[in-house]
Amino acid sequence: MLLESINNTNMIIEKWQKLASKYLVKEKWATLRVDEVKLPDGIVKDDYYVLEYPNWVNAIALTEEGKVIMVRQYRHAADIVSLEVPGGVIDGNEEPEFAIQRELLEETGYSFKTCKLVAELYPNPATANNVTFTYVLTGGIKTHEQHLDEHEILNVEEYTIDQVKQFMKDNKIAQALHVAALHYGLTALEK
Repeated sequence: MLLESINNTNMIIEKWQKLASKYLVKEKWATLRVDEVKLPDGIVKDDYYVLEYPNWVNAIALTEEGKVIMVRQYRHAADIVSLEVPGGVIDGNEEPEFAIQRELLEETGYSFKTCKLVAELYPNPATANNVTFTYVLTGGIKTHEQHLDEHEILNVEEYTIDQVKQFMKDNKIAQALHVAALHYGLTALEK
């Protein structure tokens, strides 16, 4: 009975009106602002915090042999060594498709024959404004040495699709956006 009542109460969802914004922190990798917003019911909330990040890209990248390229690196905020899909920050006005190819070349040294967008995901739309663009790339071959950023230390690893699926079943991939990327990417590959 309660479920029926919930399903029959479709409310119109309206955007909030931003009345003012003030930046509290403005740095290269993260910005924190506080917004004053007016809700659809007229209530004004004067302390809605928003994190601004650059947009990101990540990829399910397959070698010519069909192996999934992954990277393993330390993540300081979580204090873990994390198995992840390759990816990174979109630089300035760079197109996402170019950014993922650049990131893959820098992190792994691989170039790819195909590149297809499979998802656009908001990491946390309640408190952050950025988007992650997820791609599937195939036909990867090693063409260059790694060219890592100043603080990047990572290992490039290759796995079969079945191994990656097992890692997901066993909760061995801790980065939520990367699990989502694998879901969308592996689903796209099955079509």
